[in-house]
Amino acid sequence: MSLTGLPAGIDADVARVTEALSMITPRWNVRILLALSGPPARYSEVAGRLPWLTDGQLAPKLQELCHTGLVRRTEQGARHVTYGHTDRATALLPVLPLFAAWADQHLEQPERPLSAIEQIEDSLALLTRRHAPAILWTLKIRGATSGQVLARTVMPGNGTSNVYPPLRQLVADGLVTTTGSGQPYRLSAAGEGLGPAFAALSAWSAGQPLTQAARHPVWGHAPTERWISHQARTPATSRPAQAPRTQPAQRPTWQSSDLFSHVAPPRPMPAPPTGGIRR
Repeated sequence: MSLTGLPAGIDADVARVTEALSMITPRWNVRILLALSGPPARYSEVAGRLPWLTDGQLAPKLQELCHTGLVRRTEQGARHVTYGHTDRATALLPVLPLFAAWADQHLEQPERPLSAIEQIEDSLALLTRRHAPAILWTLKIRGATSGQVLARTVMPGNGTSNVYPPLRQLVADGLVTTTGSGQPYRLSAAGEGLGPAFAALSAWSAGQPLTQAARHPVWGHAPTERWISHQARTPATSRPAQAPRTQPAQRPTWQSSDLFSHVAPPRPMPAPPTGGIRR
């Protein structure tokens, strides 16, 4: 059953990515997954790596991650239980640094250096609002699009006004831009910059190797055609030439061991409400 007015294959892709985000964005989930890197660990060992979480917080989180298929609980014997990554979680780890790299480049600069895990949390916090992936996918495919067309595409069968709260939030977060009321919406440079992370997350959620990300039909390369709501195909409209962008300095490749590369406070600050530019 289609959830959007996008073509079936793209609709399924958006649904998978939305589900993947719902698995990893809840508070502390990414930190727990990183704490489980390496050999399976007993509960007390995991708790020791996350001292700010009480038993009442950590145990339900581990159970939740087991249910999502990212953590495996193994009974080694009487009163000997270990927790470790599933193959799905192991495959997810290389995706997370792409969100850290995006945050480092596109989010406002903090007063103090942030660890990669904090960068990941800040970037994921912007993508949790309902319909956000579908809106971003649609704008990537269509280019400049009116709010009415976005409403019909992203949430068919619902009132047009329902699309504006998530749109306004995406504009406030800097992922979408518009020149004013009644004007079309388009991806900002930051929204376009999510391409590598979205393509990799899409490949992971589809059970494909991450090498497939570069060939993602939406985010892997600039589309040569624009899809429109009645699914006819028209050549992409030409855009004014833009001055070449200065290439950013080469950034190091993130390793899973680097995700806590800056010393984090003993008790991290609570994550902000969804939609904040920074925590």
